[in-house]
Amino acid sequence: MTDLDAQVRDADPDRWLASRFVADTQARADLVALYALEAELMAIPSRVTQPLLAEMRFTWWAEQMDGVFSGVARKGHPVLEALTDLAARHDLPRAPFDALIEAHIGRVHGEPHDLDAFYVGPMQLAVRVLAGAGHDAAVVDAGRVRGLSQTGRKDEAKALRCQANSALKALPVEAFPAVASAALTAPDAPEFLKRLKLVAATARGRI
Repeated sequence: MTDLDAQVRDADPDRWLASRFVADTQARADLVALYALEAELMAIPSRVTQPLLAEMRFTWWAEQMDGVFSGVARKGHPVLEALTDLAARHDLPRAPFDALIEAHIGRVHGEPHDLDAFYVGPMQLAVRVLAGAGHDAAVVDAGRVRGLSQTGRKDEAKALRCQANSALKALPVEAFPAVASAALTAPDAPEFLKRLKLVAATARGRI
């Protein structure tokens, strides 16, 4: 298991499990690189106690996006090196990365969760890695379902699920592992139950 793979498994087990359904090893590694960036960002508030210090670290990551999107990786940093490579190969847009970092800065200052920045944008990037451009609209509701579930708004997530599944009918089969984690509504469930739910979701193409 690579270092990034292990990092994502520890920090984000739901999406790590979903990534196991990607058969192509390079595509799976690219997906894991995206999730590793999010793992780095999510860890910052637990490492510092002052909002200003957290904001400084998030700002550092924002500045590193210049190198990522100019093709100049920060040498010796596995996450940034991997992101620089996959951003070029998949022609990833920069805006969702910038929005994600800005949303993290907002959170340390007490702002509400920006569901689109935290969940929809990253899901759209993951789908682009697996199936190319042109599928953003198909996963908007699925991203919001995952965000609502993750933030404790399960009734809202349940109400939106039917609409999300309707939109997912337009999603290519190979892209489904990027959205499958939205089917997991119980973060504390045992891993084997999550695996079963992911198998069922992937087989049906529904969250």
